[in-house]
Amino acid sequence: MMQIDPATGKQKFYSTDGFKSILSAIISILIGMVVGMLIIIIVGLTKEGITSKGMLEGIKLVFLGLFSTGREAGELTFGFNPTNIGNMLFRGTPLIMTGLSVAVAFRTGLFNIGAPGQYLMGTTATLYIALSLPTETIPAWLVWICAFLGGMLAGALWGCIPGVLKAYLNINEVITCIMTNWIAANLVTWFFDVRDNLKNAEAGGKVGYIKPTSTNGVETFDFGLDKLFPGSQVSGGIVIAIILAIIVYIVMTKTTFGYALKACGSNRHAARYAGINDKLSIIASMAIAGALSAAGASLYYLAGNTEFFWSTYQMLPDEGFNGIPVALLAANHPLGVIFTGCFMSMLDIAGMQLKTLTAYNEYIADIIIAAIVYLSAFAMLIKMLLNRRERKQKEGGNK
Repeated sequence: MMQIDPATGKQKFYSTDGFKSILSAIISILIGMVVGMLIIIIVGLTKEGITSKGMLEGIKLVFLGLFSTGREAGELTFGFNPTNIGNMLFRGTPLIMTGLSVAVAFRTGLFNIGAPGQYLMGTTATLYIALSLPTETIPAWLVWICAFLGGMLAGALWGCIPGVLKAYLNINEVITCIMTNWIAANLVTWFFDVRDNLKNAEAGGKVGYIKPTSTNGVETFDFGLDKLFPGSQVSGGIVIAIILAIIVYIVMTKTTFGYALKACGSNRHAARYAGINDKLSIIASMAIAGALSAAGASLYYLAGNTEFFWSTYQMLPDEGFNGIPVALLAANHPLGVIFTGCFMSMLDIAGMQLKTLTAYNEYIADIIIAAIVYLSAFAMLIKMLLNRRERKQKEGGNK
């Protein structure tokens, strides 16, 4: 229920839908962090060799692991750590893109659980183009553009499959997305298995890895970030991801096309009555979602310092599934996804610091992430409770 400020005649800030979404996300994150603290304490009490000081250090690293600079005279030290921050931005790039993918579909009434498959198809097209086109005759920057756009196109086409089935046969997109995920996993495995020229045979002991695009001179421009964050994997991909998030925000909120997609998501039949092509909107939404997810893979592997493990039938990429809590924590807001994607990446960095600097292992951070992922599904419930509380206060004030 809206609360109006009598002085200005405008809605009070704390009663806006955006503020409640942010507050519910923060509450979910804090509860997840508290769960992590309790786990650190429980593990510390049950595992030999971990003192109360060790438990306190573990808790500090969960919250401040991004700024950990190691140990000095046996004590943890904190400060500006360019390597950690750069790696956080690098690992957050695909999470931002898959979060955008899920958010776009959510805002149009669709649940895109097919982001992992779209991510894999984008990976395949990107690496094949980047490593196959001869940079001796074609400029490396042009090959980069072709690889990036080719990856997005592959993801868009893969995303269209559940979109078409939903639009014309009314088949639930969750079912078709799950099926296309595993089809993509095995298809990608077969594709790279038969192409020896793409395998990283030069690196001894590695089996099933595709060589990085740096071997072909195709790398993302750094925009000076390598100087700002030396020693990290950071690339210009984070800049491109932020630009794409801004573009998605503008399209979804400032254009008639975005309005048509949201109207179709709110009520497909009403949108059709208003003259909106609901079938085309559903297909377009899933195509955009697929392209965004694939763009995350393209930016990750076009950095030039990563290798793709092609035996994907063993597991689907975590980046695709992690896009779901990233979108939920951001309340499906395209700009909010930038921050929640970096936050999830920050927890991953904190996990590595736990493993390196304490007797704990990195799986503590995975448990914290899992708790936040679980609680992110309750962000809407928390928002509903906030609305109920506000309504009761309003009713009490009217008596």
